[in-house]
Amino acid sequence: MDLGLKDKVALVAAASKGLGRAIAEELAAEGATLVICARGREMLDAARDEIAAKTGVDVRAVAADLSQKDGITAVASAALSAFGRVDVLVTNAGGPPAGIFEMHDWDAWQRAVDLTLRSAVELTRLVLPGMRTRRWGRVIHVTSIAAKQPVDNLMLSNSIRAAVTGFSRTLANEVAAEGVTVNTLIPGYTRTERVEELADANAKKEGTTRTAILDRFNREIPMHRLAEPREFAALAAFIASERASYITGQSIVVDGGWIRSLM
Repeated sequence: MDLGLKDKVALVAAASKGLGRAIAEELAAEGATLVICARGREMLDAARDEIAAKTGVDVRAVAADLSQKDGITAVASAALSAFGRVDVLVTNAGGPPAGIFEMHDWDAWQRAVDLTLRSAVELTRLVLPGMRTRRWGRVIHVTSIAAKQPVDNLMLSNSIRAAVTGFSRTLANEVAAEGVTVNTLIPGYTRTERVEELADANAKKEGTTRTAILDRFNREIPMHRLAEPREFAALAAFIASERASYITGQSIVVDGGWIRSLM
């Protein structure tokens, strides 16, 4: 299937590892030019080199902290300076720390807002005008199952991911007539460093081990296994594609059946 992504320009956040890296690889495999960012320069450069060598596409890497306004501006400016446009924006951020309400003062809440909500809003703000002018664009916000079904011990993520969903759904209606789609993609428990961190946090809280927590995750998932990042990335590539031109305002789950709700 030709997804119509050849020579499109995609900006993928937090792309040095995990879900962001998998999405970047999938978009590059479809021929998209890439701008990727993350905080760690060494791992980011390695991702750039490996994706470029494997796919032959032009990949630019920008080391930046997207919880800071200067970092957001640097990434968007680098993409627009290099290629003149961003056709596909994928916002993505490592989740805020685990913990219950009493564990987080307002400074922790502010850091979670800056990392998870502000990065999504401000990256969108910087690339959306060009999409509207060209009457083609894809905005994809990676959230979490916590946005749809709250997860124990994830007060910050449950709250802030839901805010991203509200932003995304509202914006979708505002730009739909201009050829720009806006969707959130919801990963379930996936074999990434983030899930290992959550397992460690739960293990510490419950006085058990990471292995025991991961085994419990597996039992709770109807497929009885964690997802692989590439399985989530396949959906991201489709939603970014020409084929998905009539899909907007949606929150689409890739969770092996973990969420039990009807909708």
